[in-house]
Amino acid sequence: MRNDNIKIYIYRMHFVMLWLLYGCSNFTDVDLPSSQLTSGTVFEEKSTANAAMLDVYSKIRESGILTGYTSGISSQLGLYADELQFYGASGTGLANYYNNSLVATDPQIAVTWNSSYTQIYSANAVIEGLERSKALPADFKQQLKGEALFVRALLHFYLLNLYGPVPYITSTDYKINSNAARMTEMAVYELIEKDLEQSITLLQKEYNGSYRVRPNKATAQTLLARVYLYSEKWEEASNMASTVLNQSDLYVWPTSLDLEFKKESKATIWQLISNVEGANTYQGNVFIFIQGPPPSMALTENLVNAFSSGDLRKTKWLKAVSNGTLTWYHPYKYQEKSNTATSLEYPIVFRMAELNLIRAEARARAGDLIGAKEDLNKTRNLAGLGDTAAIEPAEIIDAVLTERRLEFFTEFGHRFFDLKRLGRLDQEISPLKPQWKTTNRLLPLPQSELTLNPNLSPQNEGY
Repeated sequence: MRNDNIKIYIYRMHFVMLWLLYGCSNFTDVDLPSSQLTSGTVFEEKSTANAAMLDVYSKIRESGILTGYTSGISSQLGLYADELQFYGASGTGLANYYNNSLVATDPQIAVTWNSSYTQIYSANAVIEGLERSKALPADFKQQLKGEALFVRALLHFYLLNLYGPVPYITSTDYKINSNAARMTEMAVYELIEKDLEQSITLLQKEYNGSYRVRPNKATAQTLLARVYLYSEKWEEASNMASTVLNQSDLYVWPTSLDLEFKKESKATIWQLISNVEGANTYQGNVFIFIQGPPPSMALTENLVNAFSSGDLRKTKWLKAVSNGTLTWYHPYKYQEKSNTATSLEYPIVFRMAELNLIRAEARARAGDLIGAKEDLNKTRNLAGLGDTAAIEPAEIIDAVLTERRLEFFTEFGHRFFDLKRLGRLDQEISPLKPQWKTTNRLLPLPQSELTLNPNLSPQNEGY
């Protein structure tokens, strides 16, 4: 991380502006004293401590890995893999993702890295502030600490899968952080699991507030199920997914695809609230276009053709745009491109469909083929498809992976991460992109960070 970025945030820690520069008022109204507040004072009041945590979510929504803007991985990895075709200007950041021509000096690489670690720093500041506080109620401190630990684990999970071995940052000490060394993949996963396990013990079952915009216990359990899947801990992944899926009082399997991405969906596990009432998702604004050719990006022909004719996801989650001669398709999961009188859609980070397919894959790999097919068919049936014809274990696993592709397209890089963890990137991407190289499985580390911190060396292979 940049020393100057960390120093800026340390200064903000001494004045409540660390968290109140922007975004907090979009979540809750907080009346602050006219005087500047020290970081200790922030954690003497529930309102300002809550605002500190809420601003972390604001930062996640507005910048970095999970933003719905084109600077987030939904766009970037959709282009980088085989979901999106680029129509914009050459030489731009998105063009470099689409052409698999990223270099260590690409500004967007540094933005993604620094935004993520800045958000991690903010989560750590909340954790430390809560631990120092003597005034806040214990249950309130537990809830906020559980949320901050979840955020820290979530961001490190994505950094690990984008850049490979990375530092796991757990403090706000810039001297330590600016010299942090990369850790092995196994070590990072162990720390992610540790943070999530602690988060699960601290978070409540019920959501804190409306519309599932604050993580609850099941949110951390969902990420842990994904971590177990990626770590090939099949039994643990299956059991953790079941722990959430069995909570029928909170989560309801959808009966139609029409409402899956509306903010009231009971299949949603965690989503990010819009910045102001009436605003919808950045994804809808970025992906939807109304005339051709597309101004920036559209779904690839390869992806569109992967849907069978009877798949309702093709008719409901894809939208065709024609100029009379050619036809393009854009994602239509989020259907609002602009603001509405009241917000109709929030960007969904976790939903039941992922847990269902996590369990299907984990069961298949552990030998529970009947259970795997039951889960697989649940996803297929909702999409208007009949039960799978797969019989053998390898066939069932391939069928699950096909459903993951069709279910999670343009959702936070699922497709790229699936191909990466299974070693199938070369097999799937090379025929479509001759410029693809095996080393593209990882992004380059920002050269600016390598220069500032030699402990991050060596650079990823191929860059």
